[in-house]
Amino acid sequence: MDFLSTTYLGNTVRAWIVALVLAQATFLFLRLIAVKAVGRLGRTAAATRNHWDDVIASALGATKSPLLLLIAAFVGANTLAMPGRWAGLLRSMTIIALLFQAGFWLSAGLTKWVAARADVLAADRPGEVMTMAIVGVTTKLVLWSMVVLLALDNMGVDVTALVAGLGIGGVAVALAAQNILGDLFASLSIVLDKPFVLGDFLVVGDFLGSVEAIGLKTTRVRSLSGEQVVFSNNDLLTSRIRNYGRMYERRVLFKIGVTYQTPRDRLREIPGLIREAIEAEGDETVRFDRAHMASYGDYALVFEVVYYLLSPNYNVHMDAQQEVFFRIHEAFEEREIEFAYPTQTLIVERSGE
Repeated sequence: MDFLSTTYLGNTVRAWIVALVLAQATFLFLRLIAVKAVGRLGRTAAATRNHWDDVIASALGATKSPLLLLIAAFVGANTLAMPGRWAGLLRSMTIIALLFQAGFWLSAGLTKWVAARADVLAADRPGEVMTMAIVGVTTKLVLWSMVVLLALDNMGVDVTALVAGLGIGGVAVALAAQNILGDLFASLSIVLDKPFVLGDFLVVGDFLGSVEAIGLKTTRVRSLSGEQVVFSNNDLLTSRIRNYGRMYERRVLFKIGVTYQTPRDRLREIPGLIREAIEAEGDETVRFDRAHMASYGDYALVFEVVYYLLSPNYNVHMDAQQEVFFRIHEAFEEREIEFAYPTQTLIVERSGE
């Protein structure tokens, strides 16, 4: 019993043993709760379609044993008589451990939530998968920045001065890397404003193709000839973009010229013949708009025709256009209406001898 009453560093052996047992019990209790909670939530998540139990299970699965050990040490140390400096240091370390553990929990839960949302969007809205990825990265960056700043504040660092210093340094870095930052903000604008998404067919100047990837600095487009065209995000947003992926129907305009020798009664029949040729495609495919004799050309009487194809697919458009042209050609052939082509009439006069 005399040994248990022996004093070391201001506390008896009995007090040290009680503190050690309490710290071990606290660590085992916290670890057991984490393991049991993860196991139970994992089984529940497997039987439900709700993603939130998966998120919570993933968050608890990110529990770090060293951080729990530090928290348990703080609980055990509260039973000891410690100098104020050491007690304050242990308290600060425990708070920092709690901050980092909360960061690990939130980060793991966020990762699981982004992955679950990406799986859902991949089937219905694949263009928003990249949006979720960038939102996840940005949120994690903000989260860990806050954790680090709060940890430094608990360590006694003047965070206000640090943030001010970082702000001045950030201005210098921004001036030096304004092109990179411009592309970064442009990528955020693409993600939030959605002028185009993955899979959209774009025409940018002389380049055209399908959007293959949207990154933090560049957007990659697969051209029709097979090569990959890489655009800077900032340059892309400052360009005129024609997005055929947002097309719901296609307006088709074409002109037909017939010879000046065509009788007037045949000319009056032509708009009706063209309308019949177009409407033969069916109401589910096309919508006729108009057909008129538009002008007297240099070598032809010109008819202008407009109709709408109720599909944005280019192959469908070309198939329908081909059938319309075949029907018009057949109708003109039956009525002996001649198509015009560039001709010149040369008149030669002989002078009297």
